[in-house]
Amino acid sequence: MNITSTDFLFFSVGFFAQMLFFSRNIVQWFHSEKAGKILSPLIYWQISLCASITMMVYGILRKDFAIILGQFITFFIYIRNLQLQQKWKVIPPYFRIAIGMMPLACLAWILFSGSNNLTQILGNEKIPQWLMILGITAQVTFSFRFVYQWLVSEKNKKSVLPVGFWIISITGASLTITYAIIRLDPVLIVSNLGGLAMYSRNLVLHYTGKGILSTSPLKARN
Repeated sequence: MNITSTDFLFFSVGFFAQMLFFSRNIVQWFHSEKAGKILSPLIYWQISLCASITMMVYGILRKDFAIILGQFITFFIYIRNLQLQQKWKVIPPYFRIAIGMMPLACLAWILFSGSNNLTQILGNEKIPQWLMILGITAQVTFSFRFVYQWLVSEKNKKSVLPVGFWIISITGASLTITYAIIRLDPVLIVSNLGGLAMYSRNLVLHYTGKGILSTSPLKARN
């Protein structure tokens, strides 16, 4: 794989996005370990929004429809979780409008940019049709965890990260790693390998109720 200066720039954007995603997982893990149960901290969703915007840009630069689709599915769910935590309206209105317009700005970039238009993204010769189907399946599966999380949160009238979220995360990450290896995408490989460890740890925490940083471990869940 020959990496050009352009590739290096694109990968830098992707690694920055994944660094944000990984940092949100670290923050969530730290809070949960300290409490001895799975938590859905505010900062998790705030970082998610920033990371999602950056990852959309990376997907466009890489002409990778699977990445773009995944971020479009989850972006507004992040906002909804901030609303459920009564923190969305705390953000100044002009920032809320700017954040909400970001996916539309990316869509406009895709539709009207000569070098990153939709036809080129869907017809990217570097991604054969079967591989694109695998990538889309991986991203839809991975993104569905947030759809599931959103439905459970709406039912509970509060932002939660249920056990099913972590099971779907492990499945989606495994599929994404397979896609990334074939696609030779170091951003997706590194980030999802790290994510698998976090997702698995949250499952252990859910079933044991024993947080590494907790001073009063909870009883194991049934």
